[in-house]
Amino acid sequence: METSPREAPSPRPPRPLSGEPDGSLCRRLRASDREAFAEVFRRHRDGLLRYVHTFVHDDAQTHDLVQDVFEGLWALRDRLDPAQSLPALLFRMARNRSLRHLRDARLHARKHTEMDPPPPPPLPGNALDADTLAHRFSAWIADLPPQQREALTLSRFHALSHREVAETMGISPRTVNNHIVRALKRLKRHLDAFDNPHTPT
Repeated sequence: METSPREAPSPRPPRPLSGEPDGSLCRRLRASDREAFAEVFRRHRDGLLRYVHTFVHDDAQTHDLVQDVFEGLWALRDRLDPAQSLPALLFRMARNRSLRHLRDARLHARKHTEMDPPPPPPLPGNALDADTLAHRFSAWIADLPPQQREALTLSRFHALSHREVAETMGISPRTVNNHIVRALKRLKRHLDAFDNPHTPT
């Protein structure tokens, strides 16, 4: 007997994932839920791209490394702990892959040729407009000691808690706080120097 349209089962609507907590997504990833994996990708991809780019400064390599992070996440999905921070895990994986890439690049450069970094842009002699100040601020952040720069970037630009930053960097939350405080003080000295050019930085 042919089923009438009225008797045919209606398709089940897709389950919304956009507001689902990371812990719930982890549990679904452990069950190889590809929709949950796609949501994790959408939620964290852009932040990881920005973070990795602070290490490698190359767009193509940045995309490759972030792709590798998500492939690694899928490979270890059955070992995920929903009680642990998923962003901290992803940023830690991205950090480890970025540092490994830089190490391999340095070894390759020693075997072949040394390349000098480009000179920094000259300081403007006139009043700074918004674009110039933004570029200078980026340069000041890039010039911070590595751990200060990383702690500040993860905390202020990727909204990770001090605990998550500590987990990502492999240090204590207290040390994270110290790095951020020192970084902010250093940036403030740069800004003060622009208000008063005779102020030492």
